[in-house]
Amino acid sequence: MQPSAVPAINDKTPDNELVRRVAAHDHEAFRVLMKRHNQMLYRAARSILKNEAEAEDAVQEAYMQAYKAMGEFRGDAKLSTWLVRIVVNESITRLHKHTRRAEIIRLDGEDLQQDQHSSEDSMNESAPEHPERAAQRAEARRLLEAKIDELPDAFRTVFVLRAVEEMTVEEAAVALGIPEATVRTRFFRAKGLLRESLSRELDFAHGDAFAFAGGRCDRIVANVMARLAKSDT
Repeated sequence: MQPSAVPAINDKTPDNELVRRVAAHDHEAFRVLMKRHNQMLYRAARSILKNEAEAEDAVQEAYMQAYKAMGEFRGDAKLSTWLVRIVVNESITRLHKHTRRAEIIRLDGEDLQQDQHSSEDSMNESAPEHPERAAQRAEARRLLEAKIDELPDAFRTVFVLRAVEEMTVEEAAVALGIPEATVRTRFFRAKGLLRESLSRELDFAHGDAFAFAGGRCDRIVANVMARLAKSDT
């Protein structure tokens, strides 16, 4: 009797099957796993490191750690949550090495009130298809990303996991190693800070709405003057 063929790996292969195969050193299974979870892990790392290159390096290192430890994954949490936990720890380690500040970011449950106020003050002081529509969307995305970057460190990571990656409160709490109540509180505060910051940005932009200056202004003036000159003859 011929042995049963091993099912091919594809984008629909369940995480638990990928885990089993990766634990057996199946590189193709790991490739599929990485492509599936890359964005979530990058966003988590980027929310802590605030640097694209550093975030990419952290994700790569986290994957190496995950590959070596895949046989230890028992499924107590979702695979994505387990992976995020690894990349969060790697990102914090890198942040501490670069800054030499052991408490630059706190993901535990200790009080953040003093750091929160100073970070909020800094944030409050911070000064925004069809090709045109695509450009507008790109600008809006850049503005939102910039405002997310200005959030206090612990708030920023919670916001990215909850709002951007749509993790549940429980999943974010497990990934970050903090109480669920802390996740809820920080997410609420992060949304409030973003609303305030974006609202101020829009207020500043009101005076520039429908701007009509420079070349367009000069062109209108020149055209009207030319028509007036003709009407006078």
